[in-house]
Amino acid sequence: MNLPNRLTLLRILLIPVCCVLIALKEYAWAAGVFALAALTDFLDGKIARKRNLITVFGKFADPVADKLLVLTAMIMLTEQGLLPAWAVCIVAARELAVDGLRLVASGKGQVVAARMPGKIKTTLQFLCVLSALLPVPRVICTVLTIAMAVMTVVSGALYFTSLRGVFHEEETH
Repeated sequence: MNLPNRLTLLRILLIPVCCVLIALKEYAWAAGVFALAALTDFLDGKIARKRNLITVFGKFADPVADKLLVLTAMIMLTEQGLLPAWAVCIVAARELAVDGLRLVASGKGQVVAARMPGKIKTTLQFLCVLSALLPVPRVICTVLTIAMAVMTVVSGALYFTSLRGVFHEEETH
C-alpha cells in the first residue's frame, strides 16, 4: 500500500478518535486530531499526483474519507449545540446528490474528477468544523458556517449543471 493510501486510511482511523474527543467535550484535542486528519487530505492528493501514485483505491477512499470525517464531526458538533443542524443537512444532501450524479456519470463512462469549487467547499467545511471546536468568536463560526453552506450548494449545483447531459435518456427502438 502506497503512502497516499496510508494517509487516507489514517484519516479514516482518526474519525472515531475525533468523535470520542468531541463527545467528551475535549474540543482542543478534537481540533488537533481533526486538523491532522484534514492535513492528510491535503498531503495524500499532493503526494499521489507528484509521485504518480494514483490508485483505484485512492480515487474511491479519499473522497469517502473526507465525507466521513466532515459529516461525523458536524453531527457530533450539532449534538453538542456547536453547529446548526441545517448546515449539516445541506452538507449531507449535497454529498449524497453529487455521489449519485457521479454514479450515473460513471455508468455512462464519464469520470467526474474533483473540481476547484469542490476543493474550496471541502476547505470551508474543514474550517467550519475547526471554528466550532476552537475558542474563536462565535461570529467567525457563524460566518464560516454560512460561507461553507453557500459553497456547498454552489459546488453541487455546478456539478449538476456541467453534467446535466448524463440524465438524457437514449431512445430505444
